[in-house]
Amino acid sequence: MKEKELISQLQQLRQIEPSKDWVISTKNQVLGESPKFTLFPYLKPAFAGLVSVFVLFGLFSFAQSSVPGDFLYTFKKIAEKGQAVFVSEQEKPQTSLELANKRLEELTKIAEANQVKKLTPAINEFQASLSEAARSLSRMEATSSDPVANKKLVEEVKKLDKNKQLVEEALGVVFGGQEFDEFREVREKLEVNLVIDDLETRTLNEEQAEILNRMKELVEEGKYSEALGLLGELNQ
Repeated sequence: MKEKELISQLQQLRQIEPSKDWVISTKNQVLGESPKFTLFPYLKPAFAGLVSVFVLFGLFSFAQSSVPGDFLYTFKKIAEKGQAVFVSEQEKPQTSLELANKRLEELTKIAEANQVKKLTPAINEFQASLSEAARSLSRMEATSSDPVANKKLVEEVKKLDKNKQLVEEALGVVFGGQEFDEFREVREKLEVNLVIDDLETRTLNEEQAEILNRMKELVEEGKYSEALGLLGELNQ
């Protein structure tokens, strides 16, 4: 081939343009596949986080009906601990009693359903909450000056006694322990103080005033049950 012909052919090759498909294919082979176009890619992390929040919220919601031994019960306990962070020191006795009642209600539910495998974890949870409630009440320095708060505590202790009886009937056992004696004493103390506060706002005759003074003396001695027993004399 002559030199002029070779040059002419090379010039013709320069004018040839490769197809777009060939260019894209070759580029992907050399550089790797090009990322696909995504609308608002910056929303991906936020969307994933939002989905996680909804999933966790759903788990915590479903967990509210769970009992010890269930998979979701752990989430229920986490939620309770999270709520306890925002409880003031003054409200802790009330909150701890409410949790103890919840544990008793769970135990009653398990006993009535005859879920034998769940009895042990349920009893352990109840005993732990009972001990915490006892500690919380023991830290209560004095009777609250708020009669509404005192009435709530009395009602919660009464509820605890009632739930305890339901569990004992369902299981055929008797729950004892120092905690129940302490709760009963706290209830009697709160009740008698509520009665004394109420009587002090009333007009009493000489005999009733004497009974009130005797009640106060018994309260100072820690004899709350005896003080409550004087209520019958007031009504005569």
